[in-house]
Amino acid sequence: MKEVWVFHGTGGRMTSGIFTFREEAEEFIANYRLSGTLTKYPVGISVYDWAIEEKRFEPHKPEQFEPGFIQRFTAAKQEHYHYESGKPSSGEDSELG
Repeated sequence: MKEVWVFHGTGGRMTSGIFTFREEAEEFIANYRLSGTLTKYPVGISVYDWAIEEKRFEPHKPEQFEPGFIQRFTAAKQEHYHYESGKPSSGEDSELG
């Protein structure tokens, strides 16, 4: 499955950048001393469907099948990294989830 790296800056409402390789994203983050979260996303499938397919989430409650839930859905088990002023925060540089 093709994947991309998406950077969301702290306090931002929209994505700041989408990258093919993590190294490209980290260069962007370091160059501008950015703070935020870098997350790996699958391409061609929603995170909601991906999480179900990968058995990382199983909807049970009726509201978990509703558009409002699905459009806000994120999976904590996605590989992601946190940055402060261009550097991994608290020395954190490993997969989370």
